[in-house]
Amino acid sequence: MAGKITVRLIRSALVAGALSLLAACAGGVRPDARGIPVVTDAAPIVAGTMRPYQVRGRWYQPAEQPGYDETGAASWYGDQFNGRPTATGERFDMHALTAAHRTLPLPGLVEVTNLANGRRIVARVNDRGPFVEGRIIDLSRGSAEALGLLQTGTGEVRVRYLGRAPRTGGGTALQYAAAAPGPTPYRAAAPSDDNGAYWIQAGAFSDRRAARRVADRLGDRATVDITPGDGAALFRVLVGPWSDANAAEQARQAVIARGYADALLISAH
Repeated sequence: MAGKITVRLIRSALVAGALSLLAACAGGVRPDARGIPVVTDAAPIVAGTMRPYQVRGRWYQPAEQPGYDETGAASWYGDQFNGRPTATGERFDMHALTAAHRTLPLPGLVEVTNLANGRRIVARVNDRGPFVEGRIIDLSRGSAEALGLLQTGTGEVRVRYLGRAPRTGGGTALQYAAAAPGPTPYRAAAPSDDNGAYWIQAGAFSDRRAARRVADRLGDRATVDITPGDGAALFRVLVGPWSDANAAEQARQAVIARGYADALLISAH
């Protein structure tokens, strides 16, 4: 009897372990030691996206490029394409970590590094572009935010092809640039790429999408800045900049009136 119970327990443990493994791999992707996704259930290449095509009189030939590693200019795109179908047929989500490339297989994964600040992401490539001379990749708004390129519009990046993408997702932030300490009760650290003396911090969030929704509500002068935290990134909603302290304080009061009572005045000095 004892032997039967032992066998049952062993079988139960094996089944539980198998179920745990299946749950862990259900998304078809797991991170390696560096945090880079390892795809275990790759999506098939979308039919038609590997054919030669012509844009503005120039021909492009998509191909498998396992050794692709290129440095060049990146740009980003957002609102005007949000919700529209991409070349793979997926809906473009400007807040997701995605990108467009002229010749890499679709959908695929690329590692993108901002050479100015060291930030790195893995982006899901699901569209074709950019078709502007001198640019090698077009980033979603979410990818540009994660890399710190949102305000500058373009930047010098390194793009490395990682291989086929999972059936869904695959985008992830890998590394953030070193930043000043987080906010104190009275004052927060200014963003490293500020263009003025004063900013308003409307809030800080652990969820990027929540921060993006707040920034969208606060208008064109609001952006999302990523700051490393204790084990997780912090997404700060910043409004500005202003060169005058009085104008910045008036703006802070306006942000408070919009329902963000903890809005902080950030000085770059």
